[in-house]
Amino acid sequence: MATAAQHHGRPVDVSRTISAPAEAVWDAISFPGYLEKVHPFCERNPVAVWPGRVARDEIHYRSGWIYQRTFTDWIDGIGYDLDIGAVGEPTSHVKWRIAGNSSGGCELVISVWPRSMTSLRGVSWFTRTVIIGPMMRRYLRSVTKGVEWFVTRGEPVAADQFGFHIWFSARRQFTKRILISRR
Repeated sequence: MATAAQHHGRPVDVSRTISAPAEAVWDAISFPGYLEKVHPFCERNPVAVWPGRVARDEIHYRSGWIYQRTFTDWIDGIGYDLDIGAVGEPTSHVKWRIAGNSSGGCELVISVWPRSMTSLRGVSWFTRTVIIGPMMRRYLRSVTKGVEWFVTRGEPVAADQFGFHIWFSARRQFTKRILISRR
């Protein structure tokens, strides 16, 4: 079991306007195993318990990492909160929220309070600001683009559809990129 997420400070936020009703986005992100359809770095999304505040699932990343997601709040039609992390490690806290807009579309916002990588205050701030924040925003932009793609086109996203990510894409792609860049 992962240790409970601490969410201190400001989250890493990404917002995407989607040209679809909030209800359509909710239907897409509240379906069991939905990450397999919308997440470009997800290989599998096995579900243990669904839906609601007791929901639990796993995300098997293309990189080989496996994270457990434990839902802590569930607000029908609006979003949910969850803690995510590898078994036995500290977790990050995540909020997914949907809000309709005046044009008939909606706004999807994902906020992440990343787990601390170190207890050293200055080092923690530097790591979060210079490394974690930018990499997490890139990751979240790909995920929100994936939700938009699936909801507006009705087609699942492909692996790395919106770009490669060093943490979550398949390692063989990373190795291939290094070998090509050394030529």
